[in-house]
Amino acid sequence: MAPILVLGGTSFDHIVTLPELPAPQPRTIHQAPFHEGTGSTGAGKALALTKLGLPTTLYSAVGDDAYGRHIVADLQAQGVRAHYVVDPAGTERHINLMDARGQRISLFITQSSPQLAFDQAQVMALLQDSACLVLNILSYCKQLIPLLAGYPHPIWTDLHDYDGHNPYHQPFIEVAHYVHLSSDTLPDYRPVMQQLRAAGKRLVVCTHGAAGATLLTAEGQWLEQAAVPARVLVDSNGAGDNFFAGFLYGWLHQEPAQKCLQYGALCGSWCVGAPGLVAPQLTYLLLEQSWQQHFGNA
Repeated sequence: MAPILVLGGTSFDHIVTLPELPAPQPRTIHQAPFHEGTGSTGAGKALALTKLGLPTTLYSAVGDDAYGRHIVADLQAQGVRAHYVVDPAGTERHINLMDARGQRISLFITQSSPQLAFDQAQVMALLQDSACLVLNILSYCKQLIPLLAGYPHPIWTDLHDYDGHNPYHQPFIEVAHYVHLSSDTLPDYRPVMQQLRAAGKRLVVCTHGAAGATLLTAEGQWLEQAAVPARVLVDSNGAGDNFFAGFLYGWLHQEPAQKCLQYGALCGSWCVGAPGLVAPQLTYLLLEQSWQQHFGNA
């Protein structure tokens, strides 16, 4: 199986769960349950891919602080192979306000440095040892894009809540062959997907949360996939990254695109039913068995 390199995306998250997101007015909220721990899109993808049995390496930034040490220890304990560059600005931290429907407001209370002192030889060695690259849209990852010139293997990126125009995303779009994004800020997402296809992308996937996902192939074929309902909604953080991991698992196993979407829907469903970035029970055996139960007789 192709070794995967995930570039960028680790934070320490403080997650506050409320019945509904607060109205824009001064108030005191007396009961605000919370939990905290490792977050961000690189950690979520690397954890899910690792649990699915795919050989995965994460390269990301952390601070020389308690939050960074927590991330390093946590991912190591969960089996993630990782290398880190130290960010002098400290570990990126988020406060995520969640409501009962899984909607989120993310507050970036500290951010990673846009430029970091990367060990270029180390990054090049990691690239040479990989056969599939996941490039996350962290600011410091733009610094690594010139190193990808001539990279002979597939490059995937996740644009998250791209609005179809933001120039920040353009360097990631230009270098990627396969694109994921969400429709959070795209009520009319199909034209944007078509623009990405016209720009030469081999595959474009747009997720819609509880409304499922849409895929556009290079040949112009549209596929739709309904979400798999979660038994209980605990924490929707990481659901998109788990969908991405499930989809990529299927793609690397050369499964049909519809089946890849179904794998993604299953992984996303399990994620929202558990605290943390991935469901503890996630394995490739569970995924294959559950696919058979949900979709095998369709």
